[in-house]
Amino acid sequence: MSQIALPLTVRRADDPVRIVVGNANRAAIDALSDPASWPYGTAILAGPPRCGKSLLARWGAAQGEVEAIDGADAFDETELFHRWNRAQEQGHALLLVTDRDPWEITLPDLRSRMGAALHLEIGVPDDDMVAAMIEAHAEGRGLALGEGALTYLVPRLERSFSGIEAVVATIDRLSLERKVPPTQGVWRDALEAVQGAEQPRLL
Repeated sequence: MSQIALPLTVRRADDPVRIVVGNANRAAIDALSDPASWPYGTAILAGPPRCGKSLLARWGAAQGEVEAIDGADAFDETELFHRWNRAQEQGHALLLVTDRDPWEITLPDLRSRMGAALHLEIGVPDDDMVAAMIEAHAEGRGLALGEGALTYLVPRLERSFSGIEAVVATIDRLSLERKVPPTQGVWRDALEAVQGAEQPRLL
């Protein structure tokens, strides 16, 4: 994977999983590192479950004068509007984290301000990022996946952040339950348990 200005991973001491920097989140991370460029000092970061957007928001907030609000789409609209106004008055940036963007906003003033914000989205990981995520999840568990694991798993895994995490967790569990090291049989059963029995037949 290519190197960028940030370390390869972003991590807090109390977070069990590292955030791998790859095709799906590199543009968002680049933007988060430069809040001065956000229109009206406001950015919205959206992405699927377990993609690391909350961790990235905390990282972004630590880079400077940035206030991060997680779960912004479920936040009270009047309070969110007040927070936006306060950020403008105090001269700091506002980062809103949401599962979906856009979301339905009924308050016209808030809707117009959110429409003018910088919109960032964590996308679908490519093969290189999937492989790096598998390795990061395994390392976090102290799990040695075994030779050939990435070659077997990467083309068979759904491009889902939560699914990748779940497959590694299931490999770990099955290996412990069976008291065997992870090999192809364990990898296959973990994939079937997480993604269903209909796995593509790859030679």
